[in-house]
Amino acid sequence: MKRTPCEYLLWNLLPAIRSEIARSMVNDFGLNQKEAAAKLDIQPAAVCMYLSDKRGKSNIKNEFFLNEVKNSAKKIIQDNDIDLVKETCRLCKILKSKGLFPFSDSTINKH
Repeated sequence: MKRTPCEYLLWNLLPAIRSEIARSMVNDFGLNQKEAAAKLDIQPAAVCMYLSDKRGKSNIKNEFFLNEVKNSAKKIIQDNDIDLVKETCRLCKILKSKGLFPFSDSTINKH
């Protein structure tokens, strides 16, 4: 069954972005999984799954995007009032505009 672009983004892109942010929080800024989960408003088990590539596996190696992820992680850590939705959307727009997470025409129906 083909998916809409929205379904594709929900099931593939959003977890990949969250995975990269969680990974940056832990690896670049030294947060533990519980702290990263609290900042992202998700369960610690989700962070564990992101770090072990069981959820949101991302093969994005683009230096510009990874730097933006690191910037987002830093903002999220430092600003308790940051809008996580807007920050996630910002990263999604970067991925889409740079063609770093292309859609597969065989898996989606365009609408």
